[in-house]
Amino acid sequence: MQINCIPSGALGVNTYYVRDENTNKGFIVDPGGFSPNMENLIKKDRCDIEYIILTHGHGDHIGGVKDYLSLFPKAKLVACIHEKEFLANPRLNMSRDCCGMDIGLDADVWVNDNDTMNIGEMELKFLYTPGHTPGGMCILVENILFSGDTLFQQSIGRTDFQGGSFPQLKNAIHTKLFTLPDDTIVYPGHMGSTSIGFEKRNNPFV
Repeated sequence: MQINCIPSGALGVNTYYVRDENTNKGFIVDPGGFSPNMENLIKKDRCDIEYIILTHGHGDHIGGVKDYLSLFPKAKLVACIHEKEFLANPRLNMSRDCCGMDIGLDADVWVNDNDTMNIGEMELKFLYTPGHTPGGMCILVENILFSGDTLFQQSIGRTDFQGGSFPQLKNAIHTKLFTLPDDTIVYPGHMGSTSIGFEKRNNPFV
């Protein structure tokens, strides 16, 4: 599995391009904006992008969705079913504040907690982790967790935006993420990578 992190969008969201090297099929996580560097890398790999997956619907994580769907017309947009209203409503997702324009999206595939999906030889498992937004989720692939804005290195996602809830976020982290093996590598939506074990021992917020 090849993982590439290229920050994108006005707030420099960690956008991930993930490729199964055996089948050359891949997916994109949280395209905050369009990145020519990512486009060039994907074209160089000749990767078949099958899905664009959103950990949540805030504007800084969705600004590049339409560009990538135009670039890869066969790709399908994936989000948590509980984020449906958030994604569709620019007022809720704050896209004008983040991207300078109103963005409303409707996913092609809506997933629930513990749903799985195969992309090439990779199996993805979706973990429902509300609190930062009503439909926030994380993506588990082998021992890799794409945590969006649920869990950061020694921090957590904000819960003071509309739809946020600190009790929900804390519960999701403890019941869904801190039950994963300690050596699970965490790739968050902002800042650097970490691990579940490190955050269990050192995260001051949960």
